[in-house]
Amino acid sequence: MPDGKSRAERGYIPISDHALIGNLRTAALVSVDGSIESYCVPNFDSPSVFARILDKDKGGHFSIAPTNVFTTKQAYMPSSNVLQTKFLSEQGIVTVTDFLPRQSDPEAHKVPLFWLIRRVEVVRGTMPVRVECCPAFDYARSKHNTSIIPDDSIPDVSSPSTSPSSPGGADGDSRHAQMKVLFESNALTLDLRYVAECAKDETGANYGGKQPVVELKKLDLREKGHLGEGVCCDMLLEEGQAVTFVLRTPPEHAPPKMSKPTRTRADQMGVPMQSLVLGASKLRARDDPLLTAELLASLLKDTNRYWHAWIRKSTYNGSWKEAVHRSALALKLLIYEPTGAIVASPTFSLPEFIGGSRNWDYRFTWIRDSSFTLYALIRLGFTQEANAFMDFIFKRLEGRNPDGSLQIMYTIHGGKNLEEIELTHLDGHKGSKPVRIGNGAADHMQLDIYGELMDCIYLGQKYGKPLSYDTWLAVRELVEFVIANRKKPDLSIWEVRNRERHFTYSKIMMWVAIDRGLRLADKRSLPCPRRIEWHLARDELYEEIMTKAWNSEKGFFTQSYEDQDVIDSAVLIMPLVFFCAASEDRFLSTLRHILKTPERGGLTANNLVYRYDVAKTDDGVGGEEGTFCLCTLWCVEALTRAGQYDKAMLSKAASMFEDFLQYTNHVGLCTEEISAAGEGLGNAVQGFTHVTLISAAYNLSRTLATGATAGA
Repeated sequence: MPDGKSRAERGYIPISDHALIGNLRTAALVSVDGSIESYCVPNFDSPSVFARILDKDKGGHFSIAPTNVFTTKQAYMPSSNVLQTKFLSEQGIVTVTDFLPRQSDPEAHKVPLFWLIRRVEVVRGTMPVRVECCPAFDYARSKHNTSIIPDDSIPDVSSPSTSPSSPGGADGDSRHAQMKVLFESNALTLDLRYVAECAKDETGANYGGKQPVVELKKLDLREKGHLGEGVCCDMLLEEGQAVTFVLRTPPEHAPPKMSKPTRTRADQMGVPMQSLVLGASKLRARDDPLLTAELLASLLKDTNRYWHAWIRKSTYNGSWKEAVHRSALALKLLIYEPTGAIVASPTFSLPEFIGGSRNWDYRFTWIRDSSFTLYALIRLGFTQEANAFMDFIFKRLEGRNPDGSLQIMYTIHGGKNLEEIELTHLDGHKGSKPVRIGNGAADHMQLDIYGELMDCIYLGQKYGKPLSYDTWLAVRELVEFVIANRKKPDLSIWEVRNRERHFTYSKIMMWVAIDRGLRLADKRSLPCPRRIEWHLARDELYEEIMTKAWNSEKGFFTQSYEDQDVIDSAVLIMPLVFFCAASEDRFLSTLRHILKTPERGGLTANNLVYRYDVAKTDDGVGGEEGTFCLCTLWCVEALTRAGQYDKAMLSKAASMFEDFLQYTNHVGLCTEEISAAGEGLGNAVQGFTHVTLISAAYNLSRTLATGATAGA
């Protein structure tokens, strides 16, 4: 029978009370109380192994925390995505350091290790610590078997007598060997290993006493809905003692028997133990090295070095540098390195309103995000990431649909199959159902994406390598597709799920698509046989927007041609994409309307901006939502551009941006939305929010530095 008891009943941790770690393949959410709450293996879009943020009972978790009363502090290490959580109490202080390893020198020919590493260390006093590792494979749908077996990846450096870090001795007998946990499901196997150690003083002597005792026990949570056993471990750690846990997918083939060095064998051969360890390491696969304290220390050092070197490439020297660089580091965590794709968020189905149904899977790449993402990367000087993302986008051009259209989003591998499924067995965050994987909006008609895509290509040409002729031919076909479909309705940026309409945002972005095509042809002297027709179509679209999307009675641009009484903050994009100047009277009137409170017909509450009033327009989803971070930051940019001519608006932009920064969480990360009470909502970490934060900070800082060009 399994022994060990679960920690006391624990509810849901707020969405914003999490930090993110990652390795450019996948990412994990870590709560402020030391639990891995969301983790998909091996990639962003793989099934979850831990998803307690979506079901507190059976979602799966990997928690490390003291069992006494404590408070916590959580922060990233400086200029890094390595996370530290401190647990503080009268009895002592425990630090948990979490990271997914990266190598600092890509030319070192090291094999990447796709491990989740969690180091727990007592820095003062004595602390009782409990570890629970309870995976729930395949979104908690698959059964698994759990076994505790001898670990053949740990060199036995102890004497033939009893090993201090686990019960028994160290003579290679399975009764005395250090143990590990093997979790086996049909599609995935994981193992959990550990290294126990003591800190050393300047002379090399241990000052943490003996090595800590680690005894892994099975933990049965099946009464809570788990489909397999987890494990737990209760430790009493003293100052200077540390235990590092490593969760990974183990190699398929067992290493050679001689690849595990022991102290007994070293004594028999008359060689130093360290020499035997080095020799044995060469017998093992490169992705299965012997697990030693030295290796783990080097991985931590190398990972920090990697993040330090990356953020040093930033060319940003404006105001709010700390917030901008944290946004850049967050954005980097969303990159899927093998293809250059960037996920909208590494999480899925976190609610836009607690208890509501607006819960979507964002672990994909949206074409819509392309130009905004590229702009942010270019402005910060990250050209390598920008070029990789452009390559991903160009490959999607090669795989257009038979009618010449593009899908609005793709998998991180470039695939088109994003079937939406509801996981009815999961409770949802704080009861927010349904939990969805996949995304049914993938096959929507959203004509705005061609504007973002063409703006992305234009920006890439402005700052990157020139287009090839074959790519230009594909670009020309895209423009022709937009011209042919410019009079059609669509579902637009907010991906409404009922009727198609002539959304103003989509019309603006179709104008952008044609405009950027013309600019590319002119600036690169590229052949454009239908240049005159393109000009006519662009100008006709402009006039149409100014006529059909303008409510002259109320003085604002409308959400769509059909909904003349509905205002939508998406139209704030106008001056950002140079559709019109920020000083345009009609735009300024619209901006002032948006800045009114909802009670007065506007969309702004507490300096935060809603997308639209869900009570006035039916989007086919239903339910309420919070203010939208993207819209707030677009409003900051619109005010900034208007502030070049009106100092009062520039002051308003600075005030709104400063207020927004207060709603980032304790480690500077952003969610998708913010509730009326200031709680983070929606998927976290939200890439589009961090991208627009970078853009807003860049333009606001530059405008403040140069000053408004005209008085109020």
